[in-house]
Amino acid sequence: MTKHLFGGAGGASAGADLGFLAMRLVAGLGIAFGHGILKLPPSEGFVKGVVGMGMPAFMAWGATFAELGGGILLVLGLFTRPAAALILFTMCVALFGVHAAQPFARQELALLYGVIALFFVLSGAGRFSIDSMIRK
Repeated sequence: MTKHLFGGAGGASAGADLGFLAMRLVAGLGIAFGHGILKLPPSEGFVKGVVGMGMPAFMAWGATFAELGGGILLVLGLFTRPAAALILFTMCVALFGVHAAQPFARQELALLYGVIALFFVLSGAGRFSIDSMIRK
């Protein structure tokens, strides 16, 4: 269980792990404060959109907390893999549900955040993270 929550030794070098840190900071802050916090509390329109996709209304709160909480956890490098998995799921819903029929320019951000989240699901946070301190 610890391996899945805190695993991932990161890059092969300190330089690679600085790259992990930079990507965690930029992506985590971007999704948390550029998107998640703006959905707090979820607007009536956002809730209607979630319900319109066939999901229960509480999933609007789930998406909000996945972006806000997941982004903050990503910045900290704490529970990085589970946080990134929640972000990835939310971005897949955004990409294939909300923006599916829209031009690529509207899909691009969800795709970018989704791929970054996938990267952290697969790799972990790197050595400059709270996960790394816990793992040791």
